[in-house]
Amino acid sequence: MKAKWFIACVLLSSSIAVAAPVHKKIRHHKAVKPHAVKMVKGHAKKVAAVEEIGPLKLASSVAMIVDQSSGTTIYSHNATNQAPIASITKLMTAMVLLDAKLNMAEPITVAEDDVDSLRNSGSRLHVGTTLSRQEMLQIALMASENRAAHALARTYPGGTANFVTAMNRKAAELGMTHSRFVDPTGLHSENVSTAEDLVKMVKAGHDYEQIRAITTTEAYDVVQDNGRLTPYKNTNALVKSPSWDIGLSKTGFINEAGRCLVMQAKIASRPVIIVLLDSWGKYTRIADANRVKKWLEASRSTAPRL
Repeated sequence: MKAKWFIACVLLSSSIAVAAPVHKKIRHHKAVKPHAVKMVKGHAKKVAAVEEIGPLKLASSVAMIVDQSSGTTIYSHNATNQAPIASITKLMTAMVLLDAKLNMAEPITVAEDDVDSLRNSGSRLHVGTTLSRQEMLQIALMASENRAAHALARTYPGGTANFVTAMNRKAAELGMTHSRFVDPTGLHSENVSTAEDLVKMVKAGHDYEQIRAITTTEAYDVVQDNGRLTPYKNTNALVKSPSWDIGLSKTGFINEAGRCLVMQAKIASRPVIIVLLDSWGKYTRIADANRVKKWLEASRSTAPRL
């Protein structure tokens, strides 16, 4: 009897063991932290920004952007096309003058020969007004004063003809093989160059401390022969913009050349040279420059291939 009872107990315990539920160890996934979601969204936005940058679209028919440090071309459009450059010419005028190491304090008087007879362009610099050579250079570069530029060439050793010869010699030294100068003002449409050549000229001009200082000055006043103070402003309004870091600037305009602008500037901590030629409309070249800046800043922040 006891043996039967023992066997029954063993069978009962075995059946209970079989029926008992098996408890498995379950791993619970950690909840995604809010900041992780933000990082994912931020990455998506960054990728979208890269896709939205797209190609640079400018109104200028000739344009070039070059990294000043490496010489790498960032953007180029018709950069080898030869075109009139108008008062961009005055950058070469300034370099030739400064290379001559003349007395910058020497007084120069505006003469009838300095009056524009080619286009009859206006000037606020009266015939008979005497300024120092330094002041003539100041308003020639900063305000693109044609009479001042011509007076600087006229009073150069050997006169205007020798000055123009020196301009072309300087261009050759800089490797500007597709450029030609026939006058120191840029009023002649025969003053021609290419965007590639002008990059070389801007880079060379940026090495001159006086050119950097003058072309980025916002305004300058001169006293004329009648004793009155005449205020001059920089022809590039961007030099007074706090959002720009400009190291050199020059504008130009004649009908044949359209609106022109060359600059050295630091954009997104990157020194660049910008050349914009043949842009129509009073503010189009400025708008193009701002487009370039926005494009470079976007490209730099998202690091796409340029």
